[in-house]
Amino acid sequence: MFGPLSAKLSAVNCEFAQEERVTMADIALVAEQRNEQGSSASRRLRASGRIPAVVYGHGEQPIAISVDSRALRQAFATDAGENVLFDLKIGKEKHLAMARDLQRHPIRRTIAHVDFLVVNRDEVVSAEVPLVLVGEALNVTRAGGNVDQALFTLHVKAKPADIPAHLEIDISHLELGHAIRVSEIAVPAGVIFDVDPETTVATAIAPRGTIEAETPGETPAAEEPATTEGS
Repeated sequence: MFGPLSAKLSAVNCEFAQEERVTMADIALVAEQRNEQGSSASRRLRASGRIPAVVYGHGEQPIAISVDSRALRQAFATDAGENVLFDLKIGKEKHLAMARDLQRHPIRRTIAHVDFLVVNRDEVVSAEVPLVLVGEALNVTRAGGNVDQALFTLHVKAKPADIPAHLEIDISHLELGHAIRVSEIAVPAGVIFDVDPETTVATAIAPRGTIEAETPGETPAAEEPATTEGS
């Protein structure tokens, strides 16, 4: 684990988008408490356009709820993505919450269930932040190689409002045979990367023919000279 002061900043092959951070407004989401539970009840809810969910955290007993599926999709479509802050209203109560443990249909990939974690604006929470490769590694593509992304999300810790929607990684200066590691990603203010800094994010891979040429193969056995019968 390392914090903002200990992270290495690579100005050559990895840059965080230098944009002014905009604090996103909380998304209002109305939830209904549900008494029926189980797979059959959940199927009926989803058929009616609602998503079964549960809300917990800060010492509160878990509460089974449901939310409108369309409203949830629209919330996740904002710039904050799945790390959006919800102003969750359940009856007369309101909770500041974040979505956790999204379960999706294995084929349709629609949301089947979601957990909501009650949070405080001043507490540090964990989140998964998407990693997005930007730019074009021209020196790699011109050599016939390609860039292989090995890490797609980064586990971070931050206050809810400081969690970035995503991290952009500039690969335009990437060279063949080189890699970008977590230690080379600029750390946004207030964010801690909770992962080994030597973890590989992306690698520039040489063309297949080049790899095969550099890999020594078996030397073919020399043919024995033909002999003439009776010699």
